[in-house]
Formats: sequence, structure tokens, C-alpha cells
Amino acid sequence: MSDPSPVPSGAEAIRDAFDAYLSSFRAITRRASRRFAQRDWPGVHADAVERLDLYRRVLDRTLTWVQAYHADYVHHRPLWSQLKTSYSELVVGREDRELAETFFNSIARRVFSTVGVDLATEFVDPDFDPPPPSRRESLLMTFERRASTAELVHEILGAFAFRAPYADLLADVAAAAERIDSDLAAVGGPEALEQVEVVTSVFYRGKGAYIVARMQLGERSQPLLISLLHEDQGVVIDAVITDEDAVSIVFGFTHSYFHVEVERPYSLVYFLKSIMPHKRIAELYITLGYNKHGKTELYRDLRRQLAETAETFHTAPGTAGLVMVTFTLPGFDIIFKIIRDRFAAPKSTTPERVRSKYQLVFRHDRAGRLVDAQEFEHVEFDSCRFAPELLAELLASAGNTVRVEGDRVVITHLYTERLLVPLDLYLRERPRAAAMEAVHDYGQALRDLAATNIFPGDILLKNFGVTRHGRVVFYDYDELALLVDCNFRELPEPCGIEEEAQAEPWFYVGENDLFPAEFLTFIGFRSEERAHFLAAHRELLEVPFWRRIQDRLRAGEIVDIFPYHSRYRLRPVS
Repeated sequence: MSDPSPVPSGAEAIRDAFDAYLSSFRAITRRASRRFAQRDWPGVHADAVERLDLYRRVLDRTLTWVQAYHADYVHHRPLWSQLKTSYSELVVGREDRELAETFFNSIARRVFSTVGVDLATEFVDPDFDPPPPSRRESLLMTFERRASTAELVHEILGAFAFRAPYADLLADVAAAAERIDSDLAAVGGPEALEQVEVVTSVFYRGKGAYIVARMQLGERSQPLLISLLHEDQGVVIDAVITDEDAVSIVFGFTHSYFHVEVERPYSLVYFLKSIMPHKRIAELYITLGYNKHGKTELYRDLRRQLAETAETFHTAPGTAGLVMVTFTLPGFDIIFKIIRDRFAAPKSTTPERVRSKYQLVFRHDRAGRLVDAQEFEHVEFDSCRFAPELLAELLASAGNTVRVEGDRVVITHLYTERLLVPLDLYLRERPRAAAMEAVHDYGQALRDLAATNIFPGDILLKNFGVTRHGRVVFYDYDELALLVDCNFRELPEPCGIEEEAQAEPWFYVGENDLFPAEFLTFIGFRSEERAHFLAAHRELLEVPFWRRIQDRLRAGEIVDIFPYHSRYRLRPVS
């Protein structure tokens, strides 16, 4: 082991692999502007999937190379400690250093199947200082106040070339300016607007393109989001949003990742943090497509929470699931989910199939209704951080995944998701008006999921949650299915009293058969909630609704799902 040659060559190989990954990531991302200009929506979806799969593909190839060319050294920890030092010297000063460090961690953890963290072979905490403000701000264009807001909006739009004509630019600019002026009325009117700092790159996702900006209003600032669509007649401004909560939803954890060209991810993340201060840094990295580094940041958040408090993990509130053991940490807005070893009736799935459902969600358009889950392997915690009853349940129900080693609890596999209020609890605990809004949004969630080829499978209220913005989203994926694979059937009429009285169906039910007429029976609404749901969503209980959606999906139609409320749109909604 005295031969030092594996160190520089190994560090350079990992650095080169990271560069190859980043080059491909950016090449895929750059296609977004062309896809938007050509209205190539299937291409948008294909690019999203390709980019999601890219990290693991490059990682596998790099690991194969390391194991093949350094077989004598690959499992030698002292050498990896030297590799880390050498690699750090190679990436120091890079604008994307944090991503490079996470890539190295991914390789090292795969080599050693590291349990917990290893300071010698991993970059556990940030190993660099933030870039100075001058460099952080260079990703922005600054537009000073003009004689009118319309003139200012026109100038901002003029800075972006979409390679496609506007349908009616002047009319859109006037409507956008009017909306901005109206929103600024509460903070001193348009005269309070001093300047607008605009991110130089357009954010693309699905059929939308977004201009992201920060309005300076004296001592305070406010976000500005301009949403554009490319319709048959040309590019149009569809919505203007200046409300922080509404912008936060657009960047939320229930949507697919943006495609945006950026040389300095760290700088862009901290700019976004300035207009959405309640969002975690981890979540902002993830929404930009850097989900692996976002997971790194989330784990760092968790380690800080444990280091700074004496909090213990407790069973999550709500009805216990048949597939997952779920637990939370007070003061930390994340839920931890571990697959049980065996599932009680009526569940008939397997742990492997459950994992495949989570992978499906990861690669699918989440439409603002599916919670993004982060997957962790080989983590460990002090056993004293677990409530005794929770640890007992984990060992009894998930012993294949959870074990105790001395004073440590080792978990070989878990998912994390944003902590939500289960919908069944929400309806019982919230005021009537909020509960009725949630009932309505539950139906809309089913519609949005259907439009993106998803049927939840288990539509019980306990499998849905409510975000801090009051949006209903789905988070229990073990019975999730593609809508086009479902067979929606009318409920056969019984031939007599004896058949009607039978506890089990008197007719054949296939594995994928669904009977919308029975949905309301299983959902579990109380009488007022039931009436409210029927008034807004009765057609969800009818077979023709589901078959129409299936026909549209099979015809290749990509249905519009907007990540913002209709009140932010500039045109009347048909």
C-alpha cells in the first residue's frame, strides 16, 4: 500500500466521472428551451426521465471502473481517506463543489456500504465557504423602475428569447402589469417598486416556462413569478404570482423537478431561499434536479436537529399503516417510513413491489399531488433517541431492515417524506370551512392524478395528507397503479335478495377491476362531507368519467395540470 499512484489516478477518475455526469445533466437540461419552442411535450417527458436515471447510470459505470482498475486497493479505507483529500484539492474553487462532494460520497458509500457516516471517507459537512455576494448575484439581471410597470415587464420579457412568437405580447404585458400593480397596492402601490432582480435562466417544467424574480420594495422584497405557456397561437403569459405561499407551491415537493441552466447551483438555491424563506435548502436543491445533493442537505439538517436537541423519534400520528411503520421527530417536519417485513390482510403485495411503486413515483409526473420521497440506506442513530414502544415495533415488524448493535439502531433502508396532516385527522380537527375546502380538494387531487395516468389504488382518507398550504396530496403508494391499466366497471345488479345479502361479491372481480359506484362507501366521509363531495365531484363515482380520461391518455394527450390556483391566471378559465 506504499505505492501512492492509486490516489491521484482514482481521484481524477472520480472527478472526471462527475464532470461527465454534469455535462450530460446540463445537455439534457438545455433541451428544455427547444422542447418548449417546438411544443414537444412527449420530448419534455422523455428528457425528465432520462435526467432522473442519469446519476445512477454514471455512478454504476464509475464504480465498475474503480473496482476493475484498483481491485487491490478498492476496499482499503486509509487509501480512501487519501483519495478524499486529493479529490478535495481537485474540486476546490469550483462553482459546483457541493455537488462534486456529494458525488464522491455516493461512490465511497457504495464501495463500503457505509453505515451511518464515515468522516474519513466522506464529506460529511460542507467543506467550503459560501461564494462572496458579488459572485452570488451574478446569476441575476437587474431592471430598474420604469415610468410604468408595463414598460418594466416588457423590458424583462425582452431579455428572454423563446424561439417562438408571442400570441399577443402587448396585451399580455398590459394584463401582467395590471396584476402586479394590483398586488402591490397593499405595500404602497407600484411606486414602491424600485427594481426587479431576475434570474438569467428560464425555469422549464412540463408545458410551462417560468421567469423567476425578486421585486425590491424599499427595505423589503417580494417574489415575482411569470408563468408562460406555448399554445397553438403562440407563447402567452398564463399567470403572474407575487405571493410567497403560491410561489412556494410551484416549487413544492409534490411537483417534478425543474430544468434550468445554472453554473452556480449554490447561488441560485440561496437566491430562491431569499424569496421562499420557509423552504429547506435541501428542498430547493431537489426541485432544481439535484436530488442527490438535496438528500445530503436533508441528512445534514437531521444531524443538526439531533445534535441540538434531546428529541426522540415517536410513532407518527394517524392510523397505523399495514405496509409501513412510520415515525417522526418533534420539531422536524419530515416523516420516516420503513417497509414492514410482512403485511396483514387484505394487503397482498411484497416489499419489492412496494419499492417499485416508489420508483414509479420518482420517475413519474407528480402533478402537484404525489409527495416526493427520498430514499436512504444504511443509516444509524443512538438507540436512546427512539421511544421504547416505537423501537419495539420496528424490531418486531421490520426486523429485516432494523437491528440494534450495542447502543446504536441500524436501518438498512428507509424513505423520508414531508410531514403532512393525515386527511382523516384534518377533517376531524379543522374548522368546518377548512374541512370543506379539503373535501373539495381531495376530489380535485383524484382528478389531477387521473389526468397524469395515476390511480391511487387505496383511496381511503388516511392515505392522503394536507400540506401547510391546505393542498391535499397522496403519499401511500403500495397500491398505486397506472390509470390505463385499471378496468373501471359498472356494479352488476344482484339477481335476488340472496345475492344482495352476500358479504362477498356474487360476480367475478379481476385484479385490476374497479367499481366507481362503490368509492364513496370506502372513502369514509361523514354526512356533510359526503354531500359536499357529491355536489362537486359526483362524476368521479361514474364509469364514463374514468374511461374518458383513459381514452385521452391512450391517444397520447398530455393534460394540462397547473401548479397554481386559477385566480393567478390572466385569462378566464373555461
